[in-house]
This record gives sequence, C-alpha cells and structure tokens, in this order.
Amino acid sequence: MKRILPNGSLRAKLVVQLLVVAAVLAVLLYFTVRTTADRAAEATQDAILGAATTSIAEQLRATEDGIEVDLAYATFSMLGAIGQDRLFYRIDIGGETVTGYDDLPLPAVQPASLAAAFYTAPYLDAELRIAVVARSMIVGKGPVPVVVLVGQTRLGQAAIADSLANRAALIGLGFFLLAVPLSLLSAGSLFNPINRLAEAVGRRGPRDLRPVRHPSPRELAPLIGALNGFVARLRGALSQTETFIAEAAHHIRTPLSTVRTEAEIALRQSNDEGTRVRLRSMIRGVEASARSASQLLDHAMVLYRSDQLESVAVDLASVAHSVARAFEPTAELKELVLSVVGEGPLMTTGDPLLVESALRNLVDNAIKYSEAETEVRIVLSRAEGMAVVQVYDQGRGLQGVPVVQLTGRFTRGQNVGDVVGSGLGLTIVTEVAAALGGRFELTQIETGGTCASLFLPAL
Repeated sequence: MKRILPNGSLRAKLVVQLLVVAAVLAVLLYFTVRTTADRAAEATQDAILGAATTSIAEQLRATEDGIEVDLAYATFSMLGAIGQDRLFYRIDIGGETVTGYDDLPLPAVQPASLAAAFYTAPYLDAELRIAVVARSMIVGKGPVPVVVLVGQTRLGQAAIADSLANRAALIGLGFFLLAVPLSLLSAGSLFNPINRLAEAVGRRGPRDLRPVRHPSPRELAPLIGALNGFVARLRGALSQTETFIAEAAHHIRTPLSTVRTEAEIALRQSNDEGTRVRLRSMIRGVEASARSASQLLDHAMVLYRSDQLESVAVDLASVAHSVARAFEPTAELKELVLSVVGEGPLMTTGDPLLVESALRNLVDNAIKYSEAETEVRIVLSRAEGMAVVQVYDQGRGLQGVPVVQLTGRFTRGQNVGDVVGSGLGLTIVTEVAAALGGRFELTQIETGGTCASLFLPAL
C-alpha cells in the first residue's frame, strides 16, 4: 500500500491547532459561565422568593373569627427588586383558596415544615419559579393547615444569566483574538531552532562534509543523526566516485594506447594494401574511442569537482604554458606553430584541475580543426576585471552554426565529419566557466578560423 505523505506547512498546522484549542477553551468558558450564572441567579432568586413566602406565612394571625391575612407591601417590593418579573401568590386555608390565584399550581408533595420548598411549573404561558410554605394554625377547637405559594417569572434570572454569559462571550472572543498573535509567536519560536539548523547547514561549502554539531533541542537529535548518517554515506560515495574516475581513466586509456601502438607497428610492417587499409581504419577507430573515453572521463571529473569545488589561486599563464608544452608534439605532427602570447602571472581563483581541463580542450580543438602550416595562438590578457585566455586558430570556422548548439553535449559542427571528436570539448569548457563564476565565448574570425575566449574572475 502506497503511503501518502502529508503536505503543507508545519507552522500553519501548528498555528491552526493552537487556534482550535483556543476556540474550544473560549467555548468552554462561555458555557461554564452560562451554567454557573444560571445556577447563581436561580439560587439568588430562590433565596429572595423563599424569604418573601416565609414572611407572608409568618404574618398570618389566628383570631377568634378565623385567620387574619396581612399582605405587606414590603414583601412584594422585595421580590420586585431583582427585575421586572410578574408575581403570583396563593393562600390556602383548610384546603380552600382565600386569596390570590386559585389555579396557581400546587406542589406534588406538600412541605412538612415552615422551611420553603421550591419547584418550577408553567402558568399563563410563562414559566414560574414557585416557593411554597406550609404551617398549621390553631383556630377554634383545632389546627387548620395553611399553605402559602408565591410564584415569580424568570425573566430577571434570565437577564442576569444572559448578561454574565455575554460578558463571558466577550472575554472568550478577546482570549481567542489574543491567541492568534500568541500562536504565531509560539510557532515562530518553536521553529527557530530548525531554521537556525538549516542556516548552519546551508552556509557550508560544497566540500564541507563534516558531521553537523550545531546545538539543537533534544527533539531534533533524530533529524541531526539522520543528516550526519547521510553526510557520511555521501562522503563515502563521493570518495568512491573520485577513485572510480581515476581508475577508469587509467584502465581505459592504457589498453587503447597499447592497441594503437601495436596497430601502428603492424601497419609499418605490412606490405599488403588491404591489410594496411584495415589497420588504418582500426587505428582511426581506436583513436576515436580513446578520445571519446578521455573526454567522457574528463566530463565526469568536471561534474564531480564542480560539486566539490576547490578554490585556490591559479596562475593562468603557468597553466597555459604547461598545456602548450604538452601539445607541442601533436602540433609539430600537423606542422602547426603553437605559441603563448602574454606575460604572467595572470591570477584567478578556482580549481586547478578544472582550469587545466578547460584549457586543454580549447587547445585540442584548435589543433584538431586547424589547417597544416598555420598558427594556434594562446593569448593572455585582462578585460572588464576578468582574466581572459583566448585561443586563436586558422581552421574551418563556425560555418554559421550557432554557438549554443556547438556547446551542447555530443554536438559537433557540420563541417568536421572527417575529424575525430566526441562533441564534449566545448561542453566541458562551458561547464568549467560556469562552475568558476566566469563565461565562455566562441566567435568567428573574419580572416578565417575561430577565437575561443575563456573569462575567469581575476585576482
């Protein structure tokens, strides 16, 4: 089963989670305050309602003619103090209603003492909170049961609870709004160690493959351990790659050189024209294979060292003279004059092997495509703050082929079919120039031939 990895920003997810928690807490705060306010308002109303009912019951007086009922104004004003609620009362003596609303609901169970009992019942399209007090009074020859009921609507209680709940809602909203910047700050501070670790790794050069020792929280220890393991494996792989390139160059070039030498000896000793033709074809094939293998390995080396760039001071004049001396035998075979114009030193910074590889390919191209008894010049100069190496030849020229096409991999001009080549020489030069912070230009000379210019940063 394919595992789908989550995408998106961890920072955004963390902020959203913190805001969700803040929203849940704000909602819980609202409902908690609402419930507490309802209970507190109900308890307050019950206390006042019970006190008023008990006061009415205590003001009843037994006389010779019956029971005297005195409803004091202060009792009802006490109830009206907590809101604009409607009041209802009922006084039953001996099971009959003597005053008040005779249909006011009675409790399911009559109270057994003077202490007030409370219940809620619907009445006249409203919900009443009713307090009931029962007592016995001696009238005439025996006790007479008396029940006093006082009911009150709950609008005042609801108003108090709503007011407190609305304040709680405003507090919750303020808490949530405050949680937004706090969540952003918390997420930022949480990811700061990761960002600092990324910056520390990003500042490393391409050749810096040391283990990461940046101080980080314990939670990042698995990440740093995995990163160090990867760096160790990469270091080993790059070392093996460099070793392989060097060994491949040796093991490929040496046998091909041996085959070519033996074929040339056989060619000189053979008198059969057919055999000589086949030997010449074999020598040409071996030469093409050797050149292709050499440039493929050079290209691999350039790609490898571009990622592992060594930056040291390089004297282009010294490298140019060294390359010229290496190619003097080849130039003499074609009766070419190979010269270096310009005094050194001409300093740049870069990888010496890459610089030498670029110059070697430029000179090799110039010699290959030059006509016999002409001149190849290597000119050293400075221009636009750059160190410039220009290789002039008097060969076949560009023949209108775009430079971009000639610098592509395995691409050659239309007029060089009879010359052995792999189409990688100018590609190597272009990639070296880009790796070292310079550029490569190839122009047609009006008098014939080409000028290949390598620009590198000057010291």
